[in-house]
Amino acid sequence: MVEDELALFDKSINEFGNKFRNTLSDTPCQMVGLRDAYKDSLKALAEKLSVKLKEEERMVELFLEYQNQVCEQNKMIQEKKNNLLRLIAEVKGKNQELEILTANIQDLKEEYSRKKETISTASKANEERLQRLQKSADLYKDRLGLEIRKIYGLLCLATTNIQRKRTLELLLCYQVTDSGQVAEPTLDSEPLSVT
Repeated sequence: MVEDELALFDKSINEFGNKFRNTLSDTPCQMVGLRDAYKDSLKALAEKLSVKLKEEERMVELFLEYQNQVCEQNKMIQEKKNNLLRLIAEVKGKNQELEILTANIQDLKEEYSRKKETISTASKANEERLQRLQKSADLYKDRLGLEIRKIYGLLCLATTNIQRKRTLELLLCYQVTDSGQVAEPTLDSEPLSVT
């Protein structure tokens, strides 16, 4: 805009110069008229330029105001972006924790099923062992007349077919500790009452 005004100013100066040269040969009164016309045109041009300058200053102020608004909006956008990134990171962290917990739960389930299977297998094996022991105990009782009993915390081997008058007489007593060790057998001459 200023360039247009400067071009217009140059054009008017050139016109004035041409008129001035043409009128130099004329009378001095024409010179005074031209001088007044020149002053009037300079005054009008100065007023135009001052209005344009005020408009341009207003435009610069508006530009700076808009630039400040854009900077504030950029700051707000950056803050929102940072908050969003923080929230995304938290969600990813929670998802990773959830995956870890899910994996731990799955591992615990698998371990539980393995232990349950182990316990079930051990229970079946114990039942089979108990059945074999019961069969052995029945065999010892029927064929040899021996019974294995636990009396007062002692593992006792009792005979039933040695004397016909006394059907249960304790011959040997073994004490079995909690660790599974067997103590030396003791001979008792008196029979224990078995309940």
